[in-house]
Amino acid sequence: MVTIITMRRWLTSITVIALILAVIFNWSLIVSSKKPSDVEQDFVSDKAQHYSENGDEKPVQVSSSVAFMEPMNIDKIDNMDEALLKIQELEKRLKDIEYRIPKKYPEVKFLTYKDRKRILVTGGAGFVGSHLVDRLMMEGHEVIVVDNFFTGRKRNVEHWIGHENFELIHHDIVNPLYIEVDQIYHLASPASPPHYMYNPVKTIKTNTVGTINMLGLAKRVGARVLIASTSEVYGDPEVHPQTESYWGHVNPIGPRACYDEAKRVSETLAYSYDKQENVEVRVARIFNTYGPRMHMNDGRVVSNFILQALTGQDITIYGSGQQTRSFQYVTDLVDGLVKLQNSNYSLPVNLGNPEEHTIEEFAVIIHKMVGGKSHIVHKEAMEDDPQRRKPDITRAKNILGWQPVVSLQEGIKKTVNYFRKELMRSKHSERNLHSPVDASNINKVHKAGDYNDF
Repeated sequence: MVTIITMRRWLTSITVIALILAVIFNWSLIVSSKKPSDVEQDFVSDKAQHYSENGDEKPVQVSSSVAFMEPMNIDKIDNMDEALLKIQELEKRLKDIEYRIPKKYPEVKFLTYKDRKRILVTGGAGFVGSHLVDRLMMEGHEVIVVDNFFTGRKRNVEHWIGHENFELIHHDIVNPLYIEVDQIYHLASPASPPHYMYNPVKTIKTNTVGTINMLGLAKRVGARVLIASTSEVYGDPEVHPQTESYWGHVNPIGPRACYDEAKRVSETLAYSYDKQENVEVRVARIFNTYGPRMHMNDGRVVSNFILQALTGQDITIYGSGQQTRSFQYVTDLVDGLVKLQNSNYSLPVNLGNPEEHTIEEFAVIIHKMVGGKSHIVHKEAMEDDPQRRKPDITRAKNILGWQPVVSLQEGIKKTVNYFRKELMRSKHSERNLHSPVDASNINKVHKAGDYNDF
């Protein structure tokens, strides 16, 4: 009897020990299965190293030593669902590693604390503003972008996000802003007719209240502020070409008045702060500008014609087509803005390309470059549409040593390529980024006066 009881005790003890060992063994298997194998680690490390060096993902390549093995030394996969789950798990691990890798940025110039400025760019995520940000960042300055993203897009400056010299603030300048800066480029405002007519009161407030806020900020911190004015202050001009001394011919109650008159008031505010508060101001009167990162549907001549030609629609001209415009490439404008900001000249300066074309001529140029089956058609003229627009840039040449250097042919070619890539995008991950390095190089390639005819 005693022997039987003893045997039962031994069996119970052995069973308990066996269960404990089984639990420990299974737990170790579970833990080890969560760790990547050596082959997995090599695969992820190779992908991560390539991403760090080149900024893009390396296609998966399975070496011959792995190809005939069981998939990556992991548990045998019995069906497609398990394989997909394993792939998703590996992709997640790879992304976790990629997030830890420092982002690659364009190589920027190094400036010491004596030469480096803290520069605020309002509207810096917009078309012109983002190109200006590229220029200032490449020069080695600390740049703060303020934008409410009405027409600006984060994608225009995403290549700088995370850089130690860059900061992006989602803010509407109609509300006060309190920061410390050395210079201000005040570019915030919708600039195309559909955008500034969408909310006329908001357009006026941005260019008046917003300008007061920026001038007040400049007064408080002792910064110099550049006001981005426009050729629209000349209205439908009776003087041709337009010089800075011309006072303009503007309809104060027309459909464009919310923009035209608001910009005229912003100039008045700037010089009032200059005289009363000794704020250093610069005023740039910007003429028609085009280039990559333009809104495809902003209603301006260049974007309209290129989009219509690329999509096979009729190229629409409002009115006779004999209205004239002068088109400058965006990097030329940025060059002029920087030179004006850093100059000792405080009166308004025209920044534009004096190469004048009729709207119809420009439509033909776009049609020839893009090709396709589009036809040029005419529609009823727009109200208060200026008939002639050409800058006199004598002041910019003499005071700033500035003039456009990018040919119309080269500028349109780059803009068409950008729009074509934009139309080819079918998902968010397909990027259409315009390199700031390419943008800064184009002005170095072209010489002044190098305008190629079509």
